[in-house]
Amino acid sequence: MRPGEAFALDRDDVGLDAGDVTITSSKNGACRQLPLHATTVAALVGYARRRDQLCPHPAGPSFLVSVRGTRLHPRVADEVFAGLARSAGLRARSPRTRPVLKSFRHTFAVNTLIGWYQAGADVDARMPVLSSWLGHAGPRSTYWYISADPALLGLAAGRMASARRQHPAGWPAEP
Repeated sequence: MRPGEAFALDRDDVGLDAGDVTITSSKNGACRQLPLHATTVAALVGYARRRDQLCPHPAGPSFLVSVRGTRLHPRVADEVFAGLARSAGLRARSPRTRPVLKSFRHTFAVNTLIGWYQAGADVDARMPVLSSWLGHAGPRSTYWYISADPALLGLAAGRMASARRQHPAGWPAEP
């Protein structure tokens, strides 16, 4: 999910028993439900338990709260994350490629696509699922991730070359 979607989550949006999250404040205005991995549920249960110990009377219904019991502010969360990234030794590869909270979303999308390619899955058929998880209007927006990552682009190109070799009559001639 987008960081802003996480900050907007209320306690009722996080179904720890069901293992899902309902995003009601998305970029496109659509509501979507995301399944959670068991390890994510366990981490969120631990967070909620600790949050409730440290902040038994929060200022609102937010799932993620600040030390004051209020909804997380994106700027503050970004600053804290930047400090944690520096402490962990993460460095920017370029001014445009630095560790930011949104990087987790990008990594999830790229790793999902890499896994599908490596498993021999029909990526085109599965792309609407990934688009839905990411809250994109459609696969066209999600295909951007293929061109944004060299390893993923290589896998996609390899898949296309293999298809071309197996079915040469269905492909245009090379320039």
